Amino acid sequence: MRSLFWTFAAAFFLVLVTSLLLQAFVIVVAVHPLTDRRARIDAEAMARDLAAEVGARGTDDDNAVREILRAGERGRELGFALFRRGDGTIVGARPLPADLQSRFAHLVETGRDLEGRPPPPGGMSMRHELQVVASWPVEGTTGSLGEVFVLRPENRLPLWPPSVPRPVLLFFPIAVAISGAAALVLFRLIVRRLRALESLAARVAEGDLSARVEDRRQDEIGRLAQQLNEMTARLKEARDDLEEADLGRRRLIADIAHELATPMTTLKGYAETLTDPEIVISESERESYLRSLVEETDRLNHFVSDLFELTRLEAGAIQFERERLDIGALLRNLVERYRARFRDAGLFLEWRSGDVQAMVEADGRRLEQLAENLLNNGLRYVPSGGSVAVAVSAAGPGGIHCIEVIDDGPGVPPEHLQNVFERFFRADPSRADGGTGLGLAIAREIVERHGGSIRAENRPGGGARFVVELPAA
Repeated sequence: MRSLFWTFAAAFFLVLVTSLLLQAFVIVVAVHPLTDRRARIDAEAMARDLAAEVGARGTDDDNAVREILRAGERGRELGFALFRRGDGTIVGARPLPADLQSRFAHLVETGRDLEGRPPPPGGMSMRHELQVVASWPVEGTTGSLGEVFVLRPENRLPLWPPSVPRPVLLFFPIAVAISGAAALVLFRLIVRRLRALESLAARVAEGDLSARVEDRRQDEIGRLAQQLNEMTARLKEARDDLEEADLGRRRLIADIAHELATPMTTLKGYAETLTDPEIVISESERESYLRSLVEETDRLNHFVSDLFELTRLEAGAIQFERERLDIGALLRNLVERYRARFRDAGLFLEWRSGDVQAMVEADGRRLEQLAENLLNNGLRYVPSGGSVAVAVSAAGPGGIHCIEVIDDGPGVPPEHLQNVFERFFRADPSRADGGTGLGLAIAREIVERHGGSIRAENRPGGGARFVVELPAA
């Protein structure tokens, strides 16, 4: 598998070689001619000054000449100076070996070194080791006394200053090697972090949304790792939501199938009884069966209507027509209408809040549907002889109005208090005949769409209390 590390290494090596070649080209073509020209001008000035001083002080005393040459070399770093008398003797700033004197004399006299080779372009040389860069005649009162020469080491490949010691050249490849190794180590660390991101992407692609990258740095890679971690977390949340929605869908289908099974079985039994010619039934029995068919059909119709209503509420497909209204007056009227129904069921329905006024911005028809569902819940679960009470606690402007529906029935098992507002939930299925199991779920959706809350709790003395809180107008 290809690695970015080797690509970086090859690119680094290529850039290094290219930069060295470019540097060498610039030095040879541009820098060296300029520095060489400048050095020759300075050397010529140095030779002229030394020639004037030697001519002024005389050339007979070698020590005096040597002192003048040594003082001229000091601080200039242009090379070293020699004085050649008219008789051919050579005096330097320091004593010269005999072979060097003979080679220099032969080079000056013939223009060639002892091996017969001509000097390189631009100056004289001694076996291409020393180069005469400037000379100036020494004039005395009696005429020419000799000539001053300025020499320097020949720079065959002008990539390194002559004044720098050659062993220092060893530090250059060492520095290059160290810098290259440091760059490769640094990039390997970067590659390791990138591979961690690659591993995260591979695990996510395989479906492992719990994968994370432990990279807390605040640089570009660290920020990318944090973004990938957040993206993976959001993907996991989305998948969990989809799985929960799918589970809810399957549960809903199962609940609907369960709720439809009983009435469909009942309808089928009545229909088979009425259509079977071998079964002899009286007119009164036939009428009873037909009435039961109508009741079961109505029950199915109510179930489908409630289910459709709840689905639309949950999807936000129902538009509420809000208006300013008095919920106290609305509930008082509803209690008066329901008293007869409760009396027929052997129950007592009570209104406990008098003429209280509680203004809200709400859809009156939906609030009435909410109260009807709570009262119907009492009708189904409170045994004969019991009572149900409705109360409203009014709040000030911007506060919360509290609606309570209280009964003295069996209450709700504590473990079921959190489930009473779910679809098809019945705390006591044996006592919920005629209900669809969707009334409280619809009530919760209506309350939440109005920005309120609803809860169920058990009373200390027995019975249940349903509390609805709505924001005041």
